[in-house]
Amino acid sequence: MELQTGSHDIDFHQLIEYSLNSIWIVGEEGKILYCNKACLELLKLASPEDILYKKLYAFFPSEIHAGCKERLNKVLKNQDIVELEEQKMICGDGEVIDIEVTAAPFYLKDMVLAQVIIRNITDRKRAERAEILLKERVKLASIGQIAAGIVHEVKNPLTTVKGFLQLLKESQPHPYFDTIEAELEKALEALQNLLHVSKPDLHEEPFVPIDLCKELASILFLFQEKLYKVEIEWALRDTERKVVGKRNLFLKAFFNLLKNAIEAMDEIQGKGKIKIEHYYKNGQIHIKVSDTGVGIPEDKLKLLGTPFFSTKSEGTGLGLTQVYTTIHKHGGNISVQSVVGKGTTFHVQLPVK
Repeated sequence: MELQTGSHDIDFHQLIEYSLNSIWIVGEEGKILYCNKACLELLKLASPEDILYKKLYAFFPSEIHAGCKERLNKVLKNQDIVELEEQKMICGDGEVIDIEVTAAPFYLKDMVLAQVIIRNITDRKRAERAEILLKERVKLASIGQIAAGIVHEVKNPLTTVKGFLQLLKESQPHPYFDTIEAELEKALEALQNLLHVSKPDLHEEPFVPIDLCKELASILFLFQEKLYKVEIEWALRDTERKVVGKRNLFLKAFFNLLKNAIEAMDEIQGKGKIKIEHYYKNGQIHIKVSDTGVGIPEDKLKLLGTPFFSTKSEGTGLGLTQVYTTIHKHGGNISVQSVVGKGTTFHVQLPVK
């Protein structure tokens, strides 16, 4: 049976007010003139007064304000429809969520306003990131198996060469032998590092509670001679929280992260800055290491953590491989955000058990 209705029978205000999508009506200078109930749930706010007559920019990260203003002008000035796009949004409690947003002209008497429609896609993006992370873990595991095989194949003959070289040094001394032996040691050390990266469980150490705030301060002290041109900013919260894991592996991982952050600022003019954050949220400890260095091109970000890939001319990439492997082995996640010329942020998330 068909339901016969005319447009006069439909309460359009109620249709919008109870829409599953969040809807704003926005006027000049980005002022929000109307919001429906879904907006309150989306932004985790209790009352429309927390939204109305505020500028929409208050709910978006500062780095996209210029783009928001440009798109709003397209609607208000040119009466264009802005195509659906993905953005970040800031909730009332400070949480940053993923959204899809579009905008179109809304005509009220002689005024042209903007109708902004917002949909929360945080769960979808989280699932996408989890799928990408799983693929990355599988890739790293495969690379690790290949690397371990290569190490064994190459290390054995080099060890034999080293043994015969020591015999030659005793029977037929020559000044070049010391140089040859030193280079052999470097090669064997590089192979051993690769083996530890590909199979970190070679370190048979116990799982213990780790105070990461204390350990980060201790690690940074090791770079004391390089910090004369680096400003350090600490933002440590929830310092009583601890993770459980292999302490030496974590020390090496965060040593590599801080080393990369310091080296990223070697090529910039003036004094650089490193910010170290620690906080607890949603059952995880979050550690962020941010620098104001040269940054990493977007097309290179996906390759970070791959053995022998490095953005540095003399780097091997094994440092970051160890970082990624250690974090994943402890059930954590690591993500990177970078802007060329502005800096890089590594975000580590570790479960609290």
